[in-house]
Amino acid sequence: MKERPTLTPEQQRDLLAYQRDEITEHHIYARLARAVRSPQNRQVLERIATDELRHSRYWHEYTGVEVRPNRLKIWLYYLIGRILGVTFAVKLMERGEQKAHEGYARLEGVIPGAQKIAREEEEHEQALIGMLDEERLRYTGSIVLGLNDALVELTGALAGLTFALQNTRLIAMTGAVTGIAAALSMAASEYLSTRAEGTDRDPVKAALYTGAAYIFAVLVLIFPYLVLSNYVVCLAATLIAGLLIIAFFNYYISVAQDVSFRRRFVEMAVLSLSVAAISFGIGALLRTVFGVEV
Repeated sequence: MKERPTLTPEQQRDLLAYQRDEITEHHIYARLARAVRSPQNRQVLERIATDELRHSRYWHEYTGVEVRPNRLKIWLYYLIGRILGVTFAVKLMERGEQKAHEGYARLEGVIPGAQKIAREEEEHEQALIGMLDEERLRYTGSIVLGLNDALVELTGALAGLTFALQNTRLIAMTGAVTGIAAALSMAASEYLSTRAEGTDRDPVKAALYTGAAYIFAVLVLIFPYLVLSNYVVCLAATLIAGLLIIAFFNYYISVAQDVSFRRRFVEMAVLSLSVAAISFGIGALLRTVFGVEV
């Protein structure tokens, strides 16, 4: 063990927190490595797990205290990795670790080279994370296509149908038929498009991702019309659900692909709401012009 410097209570707390974070992340990476099928991804995760264990032992040389990992955090990130993908879980965890690395600067005068070591470790980890290859990220474009089209087209269609029909069951049925037909059409188009590209993406998988994303959005958007009776409340709930889907998916993309969340979210939200507003107006106009009463 290194000769321990005199630490203030705050510095001791910081070191113990860093040590616990590192040993916790060691267990997370090791557990994810055992769960993935890809030999390449397993090797990457095992290397990161080894690094995290080394970091924890480095801090232990200065604290002289054994710390236990955060079992709740291990379980949470393992669950995120299984549901949303290993790449998303790893990058989300590393975002939190960046805040800890910023705090290493405060220890520079106490532990020689602390900031330099942290910087080198972070660069190493980012290089390893960049090596992760995950199928669902290769088909992100197909998922974006399905969600974008569903959110823009179906929110617009439901807004128009809401004022034109003013019957929640009828709106739900019409929206479901329209949405499923559009999903099949989009899936077929994506199949042909991917096949023509000649890339390593599987056209069938691309079509399935697009169709599944579209149908998921359809089910979420028509759900309020199946459980609520007031068509205005249904429309409001549908628009809120659409915004939540946009927010969640764009946050996922921003973390997994290191892109701006705010710009993508605002762009999609404005587009969807604008189409919905225009369609609502068209529905009202057509109801008046044709004198439709349902």
